[in-house]
Amino acid sequence: MDWKTTRIEALLEQALIEDRATSDWTTNLTIGPELRATASIIARQELVVCGLGAIPRFFEIFAQLDPRPASHRRYEVVSHPEIFDGVRVHEGQVLAVIRHNARTLLSCERVILNLMQHLSGIATATRRYVDAIDGTGTRVLDTRKTIPGLRILEKYAVLSGGGTNHRIDLASGILIKNNHIALGGGVATAVKNALEKRKKGQRVQVEVRTPIELEDALENGAEAILLDNMTPAQAAASVVQIKAFLAANPGRTIPTEASGGIKLENIRSYAETGVDFISVGALTHSSSAADISMRITAEE
Repeated sequence: MDWKTTRIEALLEQALIEDRATSDWTTNLTIGPELRATASIIARQELVVCGLGAIPRFFEIFAQLDPRPASHRRYEVVSHPEIFDGVRVHEGQVLAVIRHNARTLLSCERVILNLMQHLSGIATATRRYVDAIDGTGTRVLDTRKTIPGLRILEKYAVLSGGGTNHRIDLASGILIKNNHIALGGGVATAVKNALEKRKKGQRVQVEVRTPIELEDALENGAEAILLDNMTPAQAAASVVQIKAFLAANPGRTIPTEASGGIKLENIRSYAETGVDFISVGALTHSSSAADISMRITAEE
């Protein structure tokens, strides 16, 4: 089991512990211990599905935390073959059907819905941004602006929506930003130190805000450029500047990324400047939860 899988398992377990799902007094006092039920998870809006794979894992983890007999742990999760994470569905579609002990279904209902609503909301928003720049060749990136503890799952939701992951953490890449430049002795010194001391395979990306900063970054060996808080016109001029530099320095490739102030309404204007990537913090920090419900009925 790799570290990402281990982290996800821990997140799902913590969600159940936080809700004290195995100490659900309302359910335990009102629902018979042997009753079995069927739960249908239903989309109440058009959305991009994300989080289906977490459903069985919630039940497996719940079983490990729950002292009840093994006979209460038998369950089945069924979804249509055409419905899986990343698929766009319509309002009213059933995303999955679960057959399980009624008490377990009720005790896990909230954590399952919370996670699916959050992740599907991110996936749905990401798909809107991706669709908005269709045909331009530019790709939509996420950022590290995520809810603490949920980053792995939120970045998975971005992938489900058709986006691309930026670095997952501070150890996953080198991005010299304005504060690094200010505290590290300027562009030339910061880039020089990074290039000399980096590990093999690490690419040095530099954030710039002006044509002068861009020229400094290019001349000092930047291997990727982040155009920060520029207007579409400024970003387009920067792309022209980079292409001119590359024409004079054959053999070098410098991916470009636009970031800051990107909205659904203006993202295509940025994509049409010719940048390779556009990073959008709103995908993870501002996406609305998708409207998903769970309908539970007793089995005969």
